[in-house]
Amino acid sequence: MKKVELLAPAGNYEGFLAAIHAGADAVYLGGSRFGARAYADNLTEEEICRAIKYAHVYGKRVYLTVNTLVKEREFQDVYDYILPFYKAGLDAVIIQDMGVFYAVGQWFPGMERHISTQMTVTGVYGASLLEEAGAERIVPARELSLEEIKDIKAKTHIAVEVFVHGAVCYCYSGQCLFSSLLGGRSGNRGRCAQPCRLPYEVTLEEKKTKKGEYYPLSLKDMCTITMLPALIEAGIDSFKIEGRMKSPEYTAGVTAVYRKYIDKYYADSKQPFHVDKDDMDRLSGLYLRSGSSTGYYKRHNGKEMVTLQNPGYAPRSDTLTAKIRETYLQQDYRLPVTGRVFLEKGQPIRLEVSLKDRTVCVAGQIAEVSLKQPLTEENVRKQMHKSGNSFFVFEKLTVSMDEDVFLPVRALNELRRTAFEKLEQCILEENGLDYKDRKERSREDGLGIREYKTALCKPEAYPESGSGFLALVHTKEQLLSAVNCHIPKIYLSAGLFTEKEAAAGLFTKMKNISGETSFYLALPYILRKRDKEFLQLAQWLLEEPWFSGVLVRNLDEIAWLKKTGYAKAVDTDAGLYLFNRCSCVDYGLCMEERTLPFELNGAESKELTETMPGKRFVQIVYGRIPMMVTANCAAKTMDCCKGNMSGFYGRLTDRYRKTFPVYMNCRHCYNVIYNSVPLSLHQNMEKLKKADIHSFRMDFTTETGEETEKIIRFFKDNTGPNPIKEYTNGHFKRGVE
Repeated sequence: MKKVELLAPAGNYEGFLAAIHAGADAVYLGGSRFGARAYADNLTEEEICRAIKYAHVYGKRVYLTVNTLVKEREFQDVYDYILPFYKAGLDAVIIQDMGVFYAVGQWFPGMERHISTQMTVTGVYGASLLEEAGAERIVPARELSLEEIKDIKAKTHIAVEVFVHGAVCYCYSGQCLFSSLLGGRSGNRGRCAQPCRLPYEVTLEEKKTKKGEYYPLSLKDMCTITMLPALIEAGIDSFKIEGRMKSPEYTAGVTAVYRKYIDKYYADSKQPFHVDKDDMDRLSGLYLRSGSSTGYYKRHNGKEMVTLQNPGYAPRSDTLTAKIRETYLQQDYRLPVTGRVFLEKGQPIRLEVSLKDRTVCVAGQIAEVSLKQPLTEENVRKQMHKSGNSFFVFEKLTVSMDEDVFLPVRALNELRRTAFEKLEQCILEENGLDYKDRKERSREDGLGIREYKTALCKPEAYPESGSGFLALVHTKEQLLSAVNCHIPKIYLSAGLFTEKEAAAGLFTKMKNISGETSFYLALPYILRKRDKEFLQLAQWLLEEPWFSGVLVRNLDEIAWLKKTGYAKAVDTDAGLYLFNRCSCVDYGLCMEERTLPFELNGAESKELTETMPGKRFVQIVYGRIPMMVTANCAAKTMDCCKGNMSGFYGRLTDRYRKTFPVYMNCRHCYNVIYNSVPLSLHQNMEKLKKADIHSFRMDFTTETGEETEKIIRFFKDNTGPNPIKEYTNGHFKRGVE
């Protein structure tokens, strides 16, 4: 059985050392840019290069986090940022942005690309798509059950890395805009302000408002130490500890405990697995939020996962912290070697250095006869033991020397340095981690950013930009209003269709009055293994002539469409982020229109669309923005789940009395939390119509049929008074950092 990798976090160089010394097999860390922990200390370029060599000498690996979305104007900097680390021997890059994924594969051959949990891979379809694209590893959504992870391992060959300890996001990672919209601090750009950890009142249709200090969006931290046998036997390749924002003592303490029990399992997997109380207490004393849970591995959601009361941290033990620091950060962790030095008059001095079964021998300057002050054995030992910043220290040194021999001190120092460098190189080569070849293969000018993007994103033969209006609807009343207003293209939420007979009846009615309207099926925000029955219905719907195309929200749906051989039009939603030209990928499907993301401002969207005149882009100009897509459910947390409540049955109210509607999708068992007020860009329509945007989209969620019709006519026909009393411009003006 291949031994599972233990992957630990490092928020700074001391954290890196703590992880290595405590037993991590690999360390993930961030640099000055493009990392999802912008407020961590992070490491300098020099520190990362030093860490890579340090790890490789000890037989460990280093992964760099480039797990944020990268804007078009920044994209040219990614190559220059990664290049020195690639030359130094970086093992892998952890990536969220599809454009970065493809570019890194082209620019840096031989370096692994790992898919961040921020890419929201939720099953075999998405994993297979990324495996085919060249990814070596995926970190799937933390919401997956152990059975779903087993399914990925059984049906793909891609390595799987999962979180086993630390903080857990309430939202599917990569699908959260809560912090972004409330305060301009984007989780997709590494600056999340964690509004999910704040109190909210919860209102459900079946119950009165739950008043008081409730924290329904704050999940307990994860601790899976008791589940290690099951996780190992599932075939998982890497166990990941969360915590780049946390202290080196946390990293070392948690890593050491997981190292102990992973090794214990492999030593005798048939023995009953038991975690000592002292070790459980140790983990609890190292920054755990209001108790812990085993995450989603055994459950889809549940009240027991949430810190409904004030989500504080357990007090940290100063005694434990001091002991961890002494053990893993204040010891001499240099590798002990044995040495033999030979000084014979008239002969080159020689030094043999051995580490386990490795021995290197180097020769230096010719020893001379001393005329005044001969070298002593004490002098020789003193210089040999000055190992400085090397990875080695002599635990035993034999000195063989003639009497009356002389040699400059610098010659001894040079001999030691040369021997240690040769031993270091020997270790790197034996570990398969030699970085010399990287330096030779690195292309300073690369393929060229501009040339690469042009090759990837060829112009398509689509019509020139126009000013068409689209609508996304959730109810039959909204659908009828959109048809009456002659919207040429309407996205219908999959929630409108529960069975074939109901779908047929709805379309018979619509077609009688729809005229030239084209209907597209809007697939769910999240697709899971449990959705097999829905996919059968969706495939039947999409094969019918009613639907001209489909709106996709995630990579799993794209992969599913490819597998079914879908040949009609495919549109992508805002959550399949297009921040740069390289992310504008067709995936082998008939991509028709791409929705611009909410987090680009007007200038950034224009900058992107102007570089690709052959593409058709959609700008959402009206509608409540989905801020969170969650596996946990507000109704279930408040003991009100019935399992058949699909619709806008919930509301969250914050400290400022802003109310956020919650769409409860019981069919797929997820919630969507929407912004308190709709986005409306009606004041910017003239500017937008001059941009390279093909269509303008209106999204309808909580609106009645009458409200829907008034809003459509206001935007599309510019008739009637403004029906939108309260709204936001979103990020159209300010954007995100």
